[in-house]
Amino acid sequence: MSKNKKNKKKITYIDDGRTIADMSSLGPKKGANRNQRSSMKDQWNTYWQTVKLMFVPMLVVLGILGAAFLIMYALL
Repeated sequence: MSKNKKNKKKITYIDDGRTIADMSSLGPKKGANRNQRSSMKDQWNTYWQTVKLMFVPMLVVLGILGAAFLIMYALL
């Protein structure tokens, strides 16, 4: 090996706030089974919770699109 070998730069990740949940605690815990997966019930609960949270914003967007369509239809 050469003495001039370049050291690899350590990649540092910066939390930019774009994740839905805090992901810092998702590393494997001591004594935990690494192959453990969430159950189908947990996945469905998570899915329906996100659908409930997005229901009102979805209605707002659909209302804006509907109003834009009706205005364009009335103008033509």
